[in-house]
Amino acid sequence: MDGISFGTDGWRATLDVFTSGRVRSVAQATADYLASEGHTGETVAVGYDARETSEGFAEDIADVLTANGFDVLLPERDCPTPLVAHAIVERDLAGALVVTASHNPPEYNGVKFIPEDGAPALPEVTEAIEANLREPVEGAAQGDVREVDLVTPHAEHCRDLIDADLSGLTVVYDAMHGSGRGVTDDLLEAAGAEVIRERCDRDPEFGGTPPEPDEANLQGLALAVDEHDADFGVANDGDADRVAVVTPERGVLDGNRFYALAYDYLLKSDAGPAVRTVSTTFLVDRLADAHGCEVVETPVGFKWVADAMGEHDALFGGEESGGYTMRGHVREKDGILMALLAAAAASERPLDDRLDAIADEYGDIHQDKVSVDCPDDRKVAVLDELEDRLPDEVAGVPVERVNDTDGFKILLADGSWLLVRPSGTEPKMRVYAEGDSPERVADLLAAGRDLVEPLV
Repeated sequence: MDGISFGTDGWRATLDVFTSGRVRSVAQATADYLASEGHTGETVAVGYDARETSEGFAEDIADVLTANGFDVLLPERDCPTPLVAHAIVERDLAGALVVTASHNPPEYNGVKFIPEDGAPALPEVTEAIEANLREPVEGAAQGDVREVDLVTPHAEHCRDLIDADLSGLTVVYDAMHGSGRGVTDDLLEAAGAEVIRERCDRDPEFGGTPPEPDEANLQGLALAVDEHDADFGVANDGDADRVAVVTPERGVLDGNRFYALAYDYLLKSDAGPAVRTVSTTFLVDRLADAHGCEVVETPVGFKWVADAMGEHDALFGGEESGGYTMRGHVREKDGILMALLAAAAASERPLDDRLDAIADEYGDIHQDKVSVDCPDDRKVAVLDELEDRLPDEVAGVPVERVNDTDGFKILLADGSWLLVRPSGTEPKMRVYAEGDSPERVADLLAAGRDLVEPLV
């Protein structure tokens, strides 16, 4: 159907395109898919985030699903995506649809389908839904709609998984006006922490700042950590499936360092493989190797991380963009659980001390990325042409090998690397680099730009 295209994590669009009619068509295609998988008459959850339009779109979806004979569970209020994923598994549901545009600005909305295992839908599923878009079934409801509490069961599960006493810990929590408010902060408080709340009121406009927990948008959180002499700060994106951590000494941690911190903490009491995307740091590999554990590398996109975690019984999995989960939890990224994990680690030892120890033992890393504008219809051609032009050295260092898991990851003799891959959400090529200093990373990114820009 015109205007609907499923990307890396469902369908997102501006509100001039993301309309009630199109949302109802997605709901119908999902109902048809669930029926084809033998779930007719079963129960489906429908979640939604804090955007002005999200609850109305969720009601549209519920109307279509009930007209097709499905029962529907709605949350009592807007809620984080991880709570919906957990409910699927906890309540043995057929799946869920979630209305969210995550970290996008308020003029966007989106919808994604989560299958019965609670993990992100793989391409064969979303392609089947997209291929069957049609006008929705109209008529009287054949199923029931119930509002349920999704917060309490998820919180209880998180506390069972990470049984930490946070007494004496001071945490600043920034909900960025999103759906993590009253969820992440309450979970930390129930575990004993003193929680100082920032941007924990609902604002569908997100205070004029997209609910993207990156360094530029978290300077207020960093200032609050300093002002309150807090042990650390934590923020979630709009639907709270991602996390960002602020420490007193380092400020906003990049996602690579948080991955290393979390995996190192878990390895103190458990063992198991790590799953990371091709764009995530090799520091993970050093940690895993020191503990005799495997690292599984996947393409960028949490759906691939989740799939590999199931296959390899991984202890931890995630990607540098801030999405992570752990063994024993649903295979969906969960920024609420990760906030509790960070707090548990901080309650035993300051996070900056932990990061210092990791750097001392395994070496420090630096990573950055840039984007190069590239029309979507040029991306395949750019990769094809780049394959024929792959260099023998980059920024003065010989190339050892090239990994083509997702784009081209050029691994160099000094342990640094350069990755070029197409964005799954924007008309851009992404260029990532990792090295042992900011200067080295800057040189690699400049070389990456020189490779890509003539091809777009």
